[in-house]
Amino acid sequence: MHLNETLKKQYTEDKMSAIEAQRLAQVYAFGPMIFETARLMVKWGIFEMLETPMTPEEVADKAGISLYAAKCLLEASLTMHTVTVDAETGRYALAKAGWFLLHDQSTRVNLDFNHDVNYQGIFYLEEALKEGRPAGLKCLGDWPTVYEGLSTLPEQAQKSWFAFDHFYSDGSFEQALELVFSRPTKHLMDVGGNTGRWAMQCVRYNPDVEVTIVDLPQQIGMMREQTAGQPGADRIHGYAANMLDDSCQLPTDPKFDAIWMSQFLDCFSETQILSILRRAATVMTPDTRLYIMETFWDRQRFDTAAFCLAQTSLYFTAIANGNSKMYHSDDLVRLVETAGLHVETIHDFLGLGHSVMVVTP
Repeated sequence: MHLNETLKKQYTEDKMSAIEAQRLAQVYAFGPMIFETARLMVKWGIFEMLETPMTPEEVADKAGISLYAAKCLLEASLTMHTVTVDAETGRYALAKAGWFLLHDQSTRVNLDFNHDVNYQGIFYLEEALKEGRPAGLKCLGDWPTVYEGLSTLPEQAQKSWFAFDHFYSDGSFEQALELVFSRPTKHLMDVGGNTGRWAMQCVRYNPDVEVTIVDLPQQIGMMREQTAGQPGADRIHGYAANMLDDSCQLPTDPKFDAIWMSQFLDCFSETQILSILRRAATVMTPDTRLYIMETFWDRQRFDTAAFCLAQTSLYFTAIANGNSKMYHSDDLVRLVETAGLHVETIHDFLGLGHSVMVVTP
């Protein structure tokens, strides 16, 4: 089993004292209260106010809430270590954890994603795990998976879903472009291309490349709206396909130099991934390279990143589709090889923790 050295230190032994472990267990037990307190401290601007220390009375007045509400939030936040208090003056101030909730973009993106997309539906996690279906998706709409509903999600849920998706992919694009176009690439297939953000990066980076996006019909429609009128958009083509359908084949014309799958395979079960990889294999020539970009939880520099990814797996369970996850890299290597393909190299630490697996026929 692959684990980098940083994560080995975190996960191979229990180093907590009993007191530390007991407190952490209570954090889990009061998770919903903690989450909502942190969210409201951000939403109501209280963390921002406390960059200059304030009394509860001052917080209540400035936030436009009752003194009772201010005291409830401040005292809860104090025990959450997101704020501190001066024992002499009674003034509350922002602590380090509160600063990250206020200023760290990944934390804010995760907070919004969990509130707007996951919060209600995660109540049905038990049902989803037992039945292998996204039992919590009904809180957002009536679709088999969240992907069929992306174009019609409730407005705030859609905004937070795409903010989450784009935040974690966009930061890796520059390095990924250099990797993909280090080989002659005239025709690129983007499987699961979504709104066309990667495709637009490709046509801007390389003035000759033609990109074919393979995705659900409704996603192709969204892509056309998002890319309309932009330079190079005439070199982006759509190919409507539902890759959950085993009979749905990938395009064979033209011959593709590169096949790109970014944050795509984590949307499928292992059985479905194997089917997709086998179909990719049928359209690859000896010169084709398949680039699989994923955030593998075992290939992260820091425990915090691995934590976030492992928790995101439960979104896939309860909301997205009921049977996929953020995979361990060993699982993807095994599936690639079972499909008759070969892992040539794995490039780690692109952007915020992506890896690109380069696959050959």
